Parts: sequence; structure tokens; C-alpha cells
Amino acid sequence: MTKKERALAVIERLKKEYPATQCTLDYDEAWKLLVSVRLAAQCTDARVNVVVRELFSVYPSVADLAAADVDAIERIVHPCGLSKSKARDISACMKVLHEEYGDHVPEDFDALLALPGVGRKSANLIMGDVFGKPAIVTDTHCIRLSNRIGLVENEKDPKKVEMALRKLVPPEEGNDLCHRFVDHGRAVCTARTIPDCAGCVLNDVCKKNGLKNNSERKKK
Repeated sequence: MTKKERALAVIERLKKEYPATQCTLDYDEAWKLLVSVRLAAQCTDARVNVVVRELFSVYPSVADLAAADVDAIERIVHPCGLSKSKARDISACMKVLHEEYGDHVPEDFDALLALPGVGRKSANLIMGDVFGKPAIVTDTHCIRLSNRIGLVENEKDPKKVEMALRKLVPPEEGNDLCHRFVDHGRAVCTARTIPDCAGCVLNDVCKKNGLKNNSERKKK
């Protein structure tokens, strides 16, 4: 089986397993997703969803958040960790949106990358979820599963994984596939516990890279 064939098999099987996949960050406007994805660095989406309720109730618009004191933002987002850098980036990003884009999020990948605190993962998420454009969101689940399954080999660099997957995955499938990697990575192909390979819908097409020791421990 080639990597391309494996990728197509993975797409179809995960599509059946998780038909209603979606972003696990709550948002109703593009700028809110930008804020949430910055807060999600080294923090769970569930915690971010709780924290932003207060943040957006105090600062309900791009203009409000752009005008907010950075220390005040930091106090609210503190539960998400790394609060100083996150508050600083959020403030700077909202200022750019307010001053240069009329409070709108630009529908351009390079323009998104130029925003303070926005990397490729965040830009891809916005392009895919908000604007419906082809996107590959290489979060930790995507990187882990892509390596285990055998779509990439011993590659941890997010951009390199993204570029490799773009060659294998049809453009219209990339965004949802990455969301399904999150679903599958949490439910079956876990990081901190032994993956449930026996109950995995990808069992016969997955190369199980890096799982030898886990298999041996499970037998014991």
C-alpha cells in the first residue's frame, strides 16, 4: 500500500467513524477563533472554552479587546497558562485587526501569518473552518497519528508534516481529516495511555510506528 492509498483509506474510515467532526473550540466569529486558538497552546480546548466566556463578555468586540489593558487580559486568561505572552499576542493581534482590517479577519493565509501570535497551525484552522479553504492543521494529534499510521516517517516538524500531507490528502478533505485526527487521537490512538489498536478502524492499514513497546507492555 502506498502512502497515497493509505491516506485515502484513512480518510474514508475516519469519515465513517466520526461523521459529525468539528472544531472543539467554541466560537461564533472569526476573531474569537483567533483568540481561542492562541489560548489553546499547551492548554485544553475545554478550559479555553470556559475562559473565553468571561473574556468575550468583558470585551465583546475586536475594538474592545484592542483597547483593553494587557494586564487585564492576562488576569482573565491566566488559567490557560503562559498568560503573559498570550495576553500580549492577543492584544497586539486585535490592534492590527482593528487598525488595519476594520475589525475583520483577513481571508489570506500570508496575511494571517503576519498577525501577532499566529502561526501556521492557527492560520490553517482559520482558513479551513472559517473560510472553507483547503487546510492542514498540524496539531499534536495530527503529527502523532500521521507518524504512527505511516503517512510520514519520524517527522515532528509541523510544517514538514503539513507539506507531506498536502501531497497525499485531497484539498477538500484536509481540514476535516485533521479534526478527525483529534477525535481519533482522544478516543482510540491516545498519547499517554496504550492505544486501543485492537478496536481501531485503521488497524489493518496502520503501520503502528513507535508502538512496539506499547504492544509488548500490553501483552504483559
